[in-house]
Amino acid sequence: AYAERSHRLALVQLEVGGFDDEVVALDELGRDDSPRERMTDLLPRFPPLYPTLGGPATGSVTAGNSCRISDGAAVVAIVSTGSRGDAPGLALLAHATIGCDPALPGIGPVAAVNQVLAAAGVSLDDIAAFEIVGAFAAQCLAVLYSLDLATPDFVDPRVCSGGGALALGHPWGASGAVSVVRLFTRLVREGAPAGSLGIATAAVGGGMGVAALFEVVR
Repeated sequence: AYAERSHRLALVQLEVGGFDDEVVALDELGRDDSPRERMTDLLPRFPPLYPTLGGPATGSVTAGNSCRISDGAAVVAIVSTGSRGDAPGLALLAHATIGCDPALPGIGPVAAVNQVLAAAGVSLDDIAAFEIVGAFAAQCLAVLYSLDLATPDFVDPRVCSGGGALALGHPWGASGAVSVVRLFTRLVREGAPAGSLGIATAAVGGGMGVAALFEVVR
């Protein structure tokens, strides 16, 4: 269901031009090969990627609810308050990099998010937009359940309103910047008032989590 949501929301954003100000076409290619319109229908048909050894394929991770292999890049300019002038943007309020159990590397964002919230003296209720870089739907849901941002029947609408990495891809080395660009669109370009808050977070293979808390400045 989470993967279906990711593709469905990404397709809506494509239709209304929600990514237009984020994308620079290369070699006259203006449309990526995902998300795909029929993907939501195909998701249940993918077999598990990691079947139980010696037994039936009973795992929950499939090619349909995992991010695709993708290339990508993003640019984020980090400037001083004086250099910014009157240009609207996102001010970095807090950031965290934490370690977690290597056996559960995908859960790292939970501690990282809680750390940046504590550092800024705010709660998740104060956050207007939340972007999580998701390699797998199962990993995203584990984090969102732990942060009370999702249940089996509900995902908080503040989470990845443009679909996220499951639909758009997870280009290694770029996804962190991509998620900040997404926050810029959702908060700055779409007119959120000054002081609105957003979080970008990601898990890191091997047992880490990173998170950054931003505030809209105008």
